[in-house]
Amino acid sequence: SRTPAKTLPCLSPADDVHGSHGRQVCRRHELYVSFQDLGWLDWVIAPQGYSAYYCEGECSFPLDSCMNATNHAILQSLVHLMKPDVVPKACCAPTKLSATSVLYYDSSNNVILRKHRNMVGPACCH
Repeated sequence: SRTPAKTLPCLSPADDVHGSHGRQVCRRHELYVSFQDLGWLDWVIAPQGYSAYYCEGECSFPLDSCMNATNHAILQSLVHLMKPDVVPKACCAPTKLSATSVLYYDSSNNVILRKHRNMVGPACCH
C-alpha cells in the first residue's frame, strides 16, 4: 500500500521564502496606483488611488497546494522539465482579478460611479 503524501505547512507572504538561486518565491507585492501621479484628477473624483498589487517571484517545481496553481501551470511545469528549451517555466501571475469602484466625470461631464473589473490582483500563483 502507498503511503499518503506529506503536506507541508503553507507559508504566509510575509515569510522570507526563497527559491533556487536565492530568488523569492512567487507572491503578491503592494502596488499603489495614484490617480494624481497619472494626471487623472481632472476627471477622477474618487478614490485618489487604490492598491492594485502585482505578482513577482520564482515559480519552482514541484508546485505545492499552497501555491494555488492552475492545472495548466502544473502541466506546463512538467513539460518544462522535459523540454526546457521549448517550454518556459510557469509564470508568477494573479490567480484571479477583482473589481474596484471609481467615481468620475464622463465626456459629457456627468458624474458616473462604475465598478471597473480586473483592476486588483488579490492573490498570486503561476
